[in-house]
Amino acid sequence: MQQSTLSFKPVINLRELVARRQAGHSLEAPFYNSQAVFDADIEHIFRRHWIYVGVTAEIPEPGDYITVEIGKEPILILRDDDMQVKAFHNVCRHRGSRLCNSEKGSVGNLVCPYHQWTYNLSGKLIFADHMPEGFDMSHHSLKPVHVRNLEGLIFVCLADEAPADIDQMISQMSPYIAPHQIDNCKVAAQIDIIEAGNWKLTMENNRECYHCTGNHPELTISLYAYSYGFAPKSELAAGLEGYEKLVRENHERWEACGLPSAEIEKLSDVTGFRTMRMPLDRKGQSQTMDTGAACKKLLGDITDPSSGGLSFWTQPNSWHHFMADHIVTFTVLPLTPETTLVRTKWLVHKDAVEGVDYNVDNLTRVWNATNGQDRHLVEESQVGVNSSAYRPGPYSPYTEELVEKFTNWYINRLGHGLDTAQG
Repeated sequence: MQQSTLSFKPVINLRELVARRQAGHSLEAPFYNSQAVFDADIEHIFRRHWIYVGVTAEIPEPGDYITVEIGKEPILILRDDDMQVKAFHNVCRHRGSRLCNSEKGSVGNLVCPYHQWTYNLSGKLIFADHMPEGFDMSHHSLKPVHVRNLEGLIFVCLADEAPADIDQMISQMSPYIAPHQIDNCKVAAQIDIIEAGNWKLTMENNRECYHCTGNHPELTISLYAYSYGFAPKSELAAGLEGYEKLVRENHERWEACGLPSAEIEKLSDVTGFRTMRMPLDRKGQSQTMDTGAACKKLLGDITDPSSGGLSFWTQPNSWHHFMADHIVTFTVLPLTPETTLVRTKWLVHKDAVEGVDYNVDNLTRVWNATNGQDRHLVEESQVGVNSSAYRPGPYSPYTEELVEKFTNWYINRLGHGLDTAQG
């Protein structure tokens, strides 16, 4: 009998897969390439947690909007007439057409392109032609989405009941981010990359710098090796005491200037996050090729260009770098089991003039190079985990601690979602 040439993937038991996760090791291959796991990630991670989507600097005036898609959910974020940030499902209540199909824009009202149903900036239906007598427009307002504004960083949540501990994150992080005044910034550049890799490989790569020395020559110009992990018996160990002294002295100086700097680590919480302001090497002003400021006009009320770099990481999909002269913010959104959108935005003071106060190439060069290098690493990792030879490998306790914290958070949240769905 002729054998079939078709191959079949085994049915995956998600709960068993979660239960057998090996602590201190990377995840099993199905977490990175299975459609069933991907669908569970969208349902139990991206639909239930706070997702970073953009900055208020993109919507400075009433009617300004941005759009984003989380899984199959098109979301509309806008500034209303009272200057509040609102979020809605980007779906007309008539027959489901998408209201706004551009990534960003500005409107007076929201007019559906299909049949011209019209909504005001609060999401209320105000015009619906050819409907019968007695049709109650108040029953057809846009479906709202939970939205929170963290000093200019916009987070949305698709869950019916959003995790309440975002209040803790906002309370603790607001003093760190507020001095940079995102509302008084503008987006000077944006780059979208589609990585041929699972979103968790993108996030894991971000959560360690084990790979940095060998792969990121541009980024490591401004970074002290001590700030991203090293083996205690390495040649770097002899200089650790001096680096720790440098950190203490800078933290005292920055905090005296109103720039909170101490580490906060809450990566295991439901709304997980971590932050710390760290000194930059050489000139110590910015993440540029010469470590000097990329923009002459400093942010907010900051007067010292050597104010280090405030890093802020959130679960499950973002990281940010705040410097005295500019901000770099990153959004990660899953597209398929093996493709991921990585969106990078560079912010400068809204009054900064291109070609006078800053040069876009200089502003973006370090992270453009780093993103390309990381894309290659993620894509090579995806090829590897798809191989029959792949087995979960051990994390370094010195340089991959934050990777394990990310995967532990992910496994716990996925497991909780599966258990809740079963219940």
